[in-house]
Amino acid sequence: MKITETFVSLQGEGLRQGMPCMFVRLAGCNLHCAWCDTEYALGNAIGVETTAEEIMEAAIASGVSYVCITGGEPLLQKEELAPLIAAMHEAGVVVEIETNGTIPFIELRDYASICMDVKCPSSGEMSDLSLLSSLRETDTVKFVIGDEADYLYMVEVLAANPKLRAPVCITPVYGTDTKWLVETIIAEKLPVRFQLQLHKVVNIP
Repeated sequence: MKITETFVSLQGEGLRQGMPCMFVRLAGCNLHCAWCDTEYALGNAIGVETTAEEIMEAAIASGVSYVCITGGEPLLQKEELAPLIAAMHEAGVVVEIETNGTIPFIELRDYASICMDVKCPSSGEMSDLSLLSSLRETDTVKFVIGDEADYLYMVEVLAANPKLRAPVCITPVYGTDTKWLVETIIAEKLPVRFQLQLHKVVNIP
């Protein structure tokens, strides 16, 4: 599979925020969000061809027991990814896959948790909201909020999915004002988790 980079850092978002993590960034994406912060991983022609065995060896050598598969959109390489995460799971590694919610992932759930990043209007893209029903309590839904329209869209999506089991994390677009978002969440008592991107706050990869 084509890999843009691997590195060890702290998880900056989601339910495992702050935990040491090995990131495996796969190359290529089927979307182009307006505020994408990893544009270097978007092209399908970029990336270094890497075997599952090589990635597994790097994960074990890192000494970290939590691996985040990200992109780009990692599920574009789902067929090659499946045996890798199965092997990691068998070895006792906790695996999380970050996805933009455009490609079904149900067949991977035995080996990894899913973080589905629901695309809001300011991104200029759209996720497949029917995939929300495939998420479990151990998965995560993420909304990146850039403005009030994004917030209202999130509220609409949550209202339309009352049986959603996965916890919801809200992250503001980096560098935007956050006070109004925090105050609105508190005032409306939304059952969500507000987060800043920790890795950007502390200036690490």
